[in-house]
Amino acid sequence: MRDLLTRSTAGLYRSELARTSTIVARRVAAADQPFSGASRAELQRSVDAVGLDGAGVGTSAAIDEIDELFLEHAVWFHHPAYAAHLNCPVAVPAVAAEAVLAAVNTSVDTYDQSTVGTLMERRLLSWITARAGFTHGDGVFTSGGTQSNLHALFLAREAALGVHEAPRRDILPRLVIFATASSHFSVGKSALLLGLADDAVIAVDDDGDGRMDPVALRGAIAATRAVGRLPMAVVATAGTTDRGVIDPLAGIADACDDDGVWLHVDAAYGCGLLVSPSRRHLLDGIQRARSVTVDFHKSFFQPVSSSAVLVREPIDLAAGAWYADYLNPLENAEPNQVDASLQTTRRFDALKLWVTLRALGADRVGELFDAVIDLAAETHDEVASDPELELVGRTQLSTVLFRVCPAGTDAATQDGLVAGVRRVLFESGRALVAKTVIDGRPCLKLTLLNPETTIDDVRAILAMVKDAAAALAGMSGDLESDLGDAAFAGAEASA
Repeated sequence: MRDLLTRSTAGLYRSELARTSTIVARRVAAADQPFSGASRAELQRSVDAVGLDGAGVGTSAAIDEIDELFLEHAVWFHHPAYAAHLNCPVAVPAVAAEAVLAAVNTSVDTYDQSTVGTLMERRLLSWITARAGFTHGDGVFTSGGTQSNLHALFLAREAALGVHEAPRRDILPRLVIFATASSHFSVGKSALLLGLADDAVIAVDDDGDGRMDPVALRGAIAATRAVGRLPMAVVATAGTTDRGVIDPLAGIADACDDDGVWLHVDAAYGCGLLVSPSRRHLLDGIQRARSVTVDFHKSFFQPVSSSAVLVREPIDLAAGAWYADYLNPLENAEPNQVDASLQTTRRFDALKLWVTLRALGADRVGELFDAVIDLAAETHDEVASDPELELVGRTQLSTVLFRVCPAGTDAATQDGLVAGVRRVLFESGRALVAKTVIDGRPCLKLTLLNPETTIDDVRAILAMVKDAAAALAGMSGDLESDLGDAAFAGAEASA
């Protein structure tokens, strides 16, 4: 039996892991653009050509196949021309810890499956809640910001239901959540999953730059109560996905305290500020939240997945507790994390962060996050000074919103260029940027999360954007679909 990792195959595991890591390291070192540029049809044919029902080919052959099928066409977040989404290059010690996680295969749902792993996760949660200003806080690791937000809003829902004597079915349709239009889509999705009304998420006015207006929040809460609805939670965002701005947490906390409303802070993006040597003050007021989302696989440079939901009062986590005789019976005094988690089987993702903090130190992680924020600020200036580009506001974190404005084009044409430019760059594989909509108009977005990316690297991306836009602007017809060789030539000319 040579198929499973056991005592008898430890040597085989060692040799195959060494060989695999060599293959991956070679790909990482050799990547000269973030994506191969292969078409979806080409990739689909390659995937469909693999037979999954036949006899096995052996580990070495299977890994060789993955080298050509997956690694050849992977999207490389470590490449300086990757600037699309909230994906980061990962800390080396965390990658090493991933190998440990996969081999040991710990599940941290109950103590008897994880022992010291549970205690290490509990220690990390104590550390990060203290960083957030929760004196006696608690929490649990999750799969990502979406699950963390869902979990927090589930706890808020249960807390809101607990103060009313009416049946659950009568209260649920009256509950509302307050957030801005810039809040993460998972807020609305959570409202759906939690059985709230279709109009349960109330959009609060912002300051014009995407930050929640505390005065408008107070008015929205009062108006909601006046028509018989019940405030369930306010979701403030510490790092909006597009604008990269931070809601005024202290002012929002004042409004929540005055009205007795649960305050949740979605800091999935901005949580790296908790270890920033110079920008921690941007999160002032977060300690007054009832719950907080943090995503270590964004601004702590951890491999996916690594997130957590934090609570100021540990008792709040009890709302989700569920007991089974075969898993975590009530009389069991062990620290079973399944009592707090929405998941049962759960990876020991805390190990990655543990090893990273021990290897690099918290201050160094914060310096890395500061570096990408500094780069974004420099890029803002670069875009603002370029007559062919238009800066769409300044962010507090590491996103850059802009439009490209070829000479002689009007606003409507520039809007039409956004999707085409993004598509040209993606299909060439030379650079990846994102597109979004701000105040009703489309724009391009750079998300800078690679501390090794330089301003010269960004200038190269912007040059490709401008060349692609110039080529597209000279074409007739539908800019979204009529992408010919001239557009690709424009993108390639600047590489």
